[in-house]
Formats: sequence, C-alpha cells, structure tokens
Amino acid sequence: MSRILVIDDEPKMTMLISASLEDAGHSVTTAGTGKEAMTLLKKNSYDLVVSDIRLPAPDGMEILSWLSKNVPETMVIMMTAFAEVKNAVEAMKMGASDYLIKPFPLEELTLLTSRLLNHQKTTNIKKMREADYDALAYDDFIGTAPATKKMLELIGKVAVTDTTVLINGESGSGKELAAKMIHNLSPRKDKPFIAVNCAALTETLLESELFGHEKGAFTGAIARKPGRFELAEGGTIFLDEIGEMSPSLQAKLLRVLEERNLVRVGGVDVIKVDIRLVTATNRILKQMIKDGEFREDLFFRINVFPVTMPPLRERIEDIPLLAEYFLKKQNFHHPDLEDEVKSLLNSYHWPGNIRELKNILDRAVILAGDNAIDPGCIGIDDEDIAGSSTVSVSGSLSLGDSEKEMILQAIEKAGGNKTEAAKTLGITRRKLYSRMKIHGIAS
Repeated sequence: MSRILVIDDEPKMTMLISASLEDAGHSVTTAGTGKEAMTLLKKNSYDLVVSDIRLPAPDGMEILSWLSKNVPETMVIMMTAFAEVKNAVEAMKMGASDYLIKPFPLEELTLLTSRLLNHQKTTNIKKMREADYDALAYDDFIGTAPATKKMLELIGKVAVTDTTVLINGESGSGKELAAKMIHNLSPRKDKPFIAVNCAALTETLLESELFGHEKGAFTGAIARKPGRFELAEGGTIFLDEIGEMSPSLQAKLLRVLEERNLVRVGGVDVIKVDIRLVTATNRILKQMIKDGEFREDLFFRINVFPVTMPPLRERIEDIPLLAEYFLKKQNFHHPDLEDEVKSLLNSYHWPGNIRELKNILDRAVILAGDNAIDPGCIGIDDEDIAGSSTVSVSGSLSLGDSEKEMILQAIEKAGGNKTEAAKTLGITRRKLYSRMKIHGIAS
C-alpha cells in the first residue's frame, strides 16, 4: 500500500481526491495548508505528494522545492486551477513528476498515480522526475578499467559540443547516467534535462508526452499540456529505449528532428524547439532496420556520435570500487570486502550489470546485519560463476579434462592454502571445496 499526502486548501476537493485514491487502494493523508503539510512531511515519509500550487504559505512550489532538496525520492504531482504553462514548466524543472490542471476527472488522477507508483515499484527506484527514470543513483561514473576510461573519454569529447548522441548498452549498464553526464558537461547544463522512457508508455500516450496536446485532442484532454520537447527547451531531451518506439511515431520524431519544430496532438500551431537530443537503446538498431522495425533515416539522424557502455563483465577492475561506493551509500560498517567475496563478485558474469550489483549488495547488507559480508550473503550460485567449467592452470589443463589433477596441483602449489589454490584456479573457495568433495579430496 502506497502512502500519499494530498495538499489542498479546498476541503471539498481534498475529500474527493482522498476518497478516489483510497478506493484505488492507497493510504491517504490530507493537509489544508502549506504549514500543516510541512509538519507532516518532516515527521513522515510518503511515496507520493499531490499538491495544489496555490496554498496558504508556504505554497505548492515552495513545498516542491523543499522536497526536491530534502526528500528527492518522493514523487510529486502538482495541481493548478490556473492554466498557466509557465507554472507547469517551472514545476517540472524543479522536479515534479507530472501536473494536472483543474478541473480534471478523478480517473485521470488515479490513472496517473497508478502509473507513477507502478513504475517506481517495477524499477526499484524511488526518484522519478519524468514518466520514467531508469538510472542508478550514484554521483559520478565510477571506474578505472580500460573500457570505462575509453567510454568516459568519448563522453568528455562529445559533451562540450551540441552533437546528437546515441548510447548503446545492456540494461543496467548506466546509460541514463551517461546521458546526464553529457548534459552536465555541456553548455546546456543550466537548462532542463528531460528523460523519457519510450518503452514505458503506449504509442498514444508517448506521442502526447513527447509533443504535448491541445484541449479536446482526445478523451480526458481537458486542457492544453506542453510536451517533453517543450519542457526541455534550451536543454537536453533524453529518449531512453528508443528502439521500442513504434514506426509511426518514429516518422513523427524524424520530422521534429529535421525541422526543429512540432505540432501538439490535436493542434495546428507550429512550435519551434531548441533542444539537444540524446538517445539510448539496449537493442541492435541495425538488425531492427533489416527486420523492418526501425527507420533507417531516423537511425542516421540519431547515430551521429555513438557511445557504447561497457557491460560490467568487461570492467571487472571496477567491481570493488562500485561495491565500496554502494556500501558506503548505505552507511554499512564493513564497506571493505574480504578477498573471498571480491573473488566471488569478480567471477560472476553480471547479466544485470551495475543495477544487479547494487541489488545484490542491498540484499547482502540485510543478511549480514552487524557482521561483515561473507560469500553466503552474496547469493550467487556456483553454476552462475563465469568460466567455472573451463578453468586452467598455466594454460596446460582444463577443468573438464582433468579437474581432480588440476585441483591437487593448485593445492600443492599453494602449500595447502585453499584460498590461494582457489585464486590460482580462478574460482571461489566455496566452489573449490565443492569440487574437492566430488572428487574425494580430503579438505
């Protein structure tokens, strides 16, 4: 059950919103003034705040500013009875997740609330500034591996230009973090950074989110709403998972990129936009072009400067640094991992990349309690260890051909030290003892 705080100085409006959200299964607290709301926010935590902009001091914008600085993981939906685009744009720039213009159907609020909270739960990320945020919350891109340095060098070179960038990489490899770095190092750094996940919305909703809509454009469109391109004016718009965009929407996006102007859904006015485009995908766009799933002309438009995010398995040297960072973020009292745990982490193939590493460490902290993290807290099975069936010593033997002999040689070479023998074999000590038991080697 999600915890929601509703702030509005109109008692009838507060009652209607509260009842609607409670019927949807949420736990709702209400406040009639900004002062009352601040008291509640300082004492309690909420997953979502629904606030009117016009309130007895402090007003909604001041509350939003406080939340952005002190509780950034709390999502905020702003409401205004004044159809002023500047208020909505300012709220989005300050970190609001979305906004509604009064009067609005209660179904629209419950649908928006459900979408935001469900996405938050699915991605296990509490901060959500736009329709989607699929990034890891760490300060700078951590790592010294050659692959990491090469990627950072490319980012450093392209960031200072206004060139369109396509970021390729597996899920969880830090694509949005890279996009934010490009923005923060660019001349546009003081302007908005607007992120949109193309895979999180249906085609109709995505078109409205990107280009905005006019009042009456479709059912529920009771007021004009600017799109993400307009909100990113002067700054950077980041389109994540662009490979999931439908062909028809690809054509509309291509026109916007070529002409640098757009027309809102249901509108006729041409709106000029000044943005820098950064896109990302975990799919092979060239193959999608061959399969007729992605427009070749759009690919050439977005693939001006490609940057590839190295998967974690290609930057093993960075794992201890990342692990230490995540553990310190949690104020864990044993951030320096033991060699056996490091060896286990280094041996894993990390299909979920940095996101998976963070999740595994989150779990390990809970299991360890007041103790140091041991291999049992990590939860990686022996069969998941990379290269566990092809380990070799001095390149002369393979584990599959003569495993018992290899193990005996490694133990003898290490003077009976099982930890050193495991390192020589490139496996964990737990894996070594498991194989010794199978081959009847005394421990």
